[in-house]
Amino acid sequence: MYVYDEMDQAIVDQRVEQFRGQVARRLSGELTEEEFKPLRLMNGLYLQLHAYMLRVAVPYGVLSSTQMRKLAHIARRYDKGYGHFTTRQNIQFNWPKLEDTPDILAELAEVQMHAIQTSGNCIRNVTADQYAGVAADEVEDPRIYSEIIRQWSTLHPEFSFLPRKFKIALTGAPRDRAALRLHDIGLRVYRNGAGEIGFEVMAGGGQGRTPMIAKTIRPFLARRDLLSYVEAIMRVYNRFGRRDNKYKARIKILLHDIGAEEFTRLVEEEWEHLRDGALDLPLAEVQRVRRFFRPPAYEDIDDPVAWYEIKKAENADFARWAAANVAAHKQPGYAIANISLKPIGGVPGDATAEQMDAVADLADRYSVGEIRVTHEQNLVLPHLKKADLFELWRALAALDLATPNVGFATDIIACPGLDYCALATARSIPVAQRLSERFADIERQRDIGPLRIKISGCINACGHHHVGHIGILGLEKKGRESYQVTLGGRADENAAIGEIVGPAFSADDIVDAVETVVDTYLDLREEGEAFIDTLERTGLNPFKERLYGAH
Repeated sequence: MYVYDEMDQAIVDQRVEQFRGQVARRLSGELTEEEFKPLRLMNGLYLQLHAYMLRVAVPYGVLSSTQMRKLAHIARRYDKGYGHFTTRQNIQFNWPKLEDTPDILAELAEVQMHAIQTSGNCIRNVTADQYAGVAADEVEDPRIYSEIIRQWSTLHPEFSFLPRKFKIALTGAPRDRAALRLHDIGLRVYRNGAGEIGFEVMAGGGQGRTPMIAKTIRPFLARRDLLSYVEAIMRVYNRFGRRDNKYKARIKILLHDIGAEEFTRLVEEEWEHLRDGALDLPLAEVQRVRRFFRPPAYEDIDDPVAWYEIKKAENADFARWAAANVAAHKQPGYAIANISLKPIGGVPGDATAEQMDAVADLADRYSVGEIRVTHEQNLVLPHLKKADLFELWRALAALDLATPNVGFATDIIACPGLDYCALATARSIPVAQRLSERFADIERQRDIGPLRIKISGCINACGHHHVGHIGILGLEKKGRESYQVTLGGRADENAAIGEIVGPAFSADDIVDAVETVVDTYLDLREEGEAFIDTLERTGLNPFKERLYGAH
């Protein structure tokens, strides 16, 4: 993983001291809350319903075991003993005291972490495929370019006060595990017909009040042009993006209003002033950053599957976990292990300090000290010998971290909702908990097959409900919580926005409604069809009839 140089460390240390002074002035009354607000937001500190919330950046989702132990320590010392992993590959602490936040940031700086650009109208934490560098289907490791973009964008003076927040995601595989088309800029690393490495550039995606799928504005961008082209996009957005209405300020609105063709023309015109200049990305710089992401010294394993297959045959629980939570690795004899943070009845994305410490220990023992955070609110150990998977599974089971549900009905994405968030209009967490209890039986989940349920507590869509196979949006109606259902969304390489099926359901009825949707699919599916395939074949009408015919 990337290691700070002197400049990186100095930036983070200086920011800590600046914020320490700002907090002191707020506590003394020299600053009003209104004056303090932009300062705290620049340091990832929000004021939620009941307390402050601190959002800590995890660049492109990569953590060392040392960093994970520090997060556990912060949860234990400064919070209520847990942290919440988010859909932006970050972690949030929901209960810090204002007077403690400078000390938290100072402790984070000790392990090369910070909260810079986790809020505000700037380029936010750059996200990437959680399997970057190890995926069997990968062309090139996108973390290299994610880190280059991180360095270019951190405290960039031209892009620190954009019309609205800005999100960039990357993948190096044909299968999109980073939700590229739901970002302001999505970059897919691939090799063209001439064998050259470059990027498909997508722009204008996003969720919230006006969900949109990003458009490809340049099918192939040469590697050396990465920064100049991204800067050209940013300049066009900074110049033409609306600042009079925050709900219409995202780049997706600009691209929609002027059209993809005109937007592309403006970007290409701006790029002509930038290309072949100071922002050219030299191969030597790519190689310098690449060295930070060298693969570990994998062992040559002659018989990679024997022990693993034997243990699966002997233990049905282990076999179920392996089938759901283990992914293919590019190195023979190795595997990628997903750790579900979605126990039945639990809060999606939450991990206790004890669990974080234990995951750090397991990473040291089995995964060369490396951990990943996924945008689906789970964790990953990326460097597992297949022969170690059984012992890993036993250790995870003792920690309540071995739920075999990755990609299934109880692997639910949910925002904090009205339990924490000042913007929320309904609760998300209790609905997620009740749904996971309703679909708790793992054999039933396996029979249902891949199913993405995503829940947001307000129209801002932090729970990505627009792109759930089943999406749930919490609303307030006449003082009561209600829940609107969308069907058919997806966040992969075939990204789509779900369609609203009809009137919202009450808090009492929403779980039954989701079960009706699932039962309808089971009645309609053909051999080998996943939920999303059946829905695309039949359309919404059969589901609407079942939902509202007796409702």
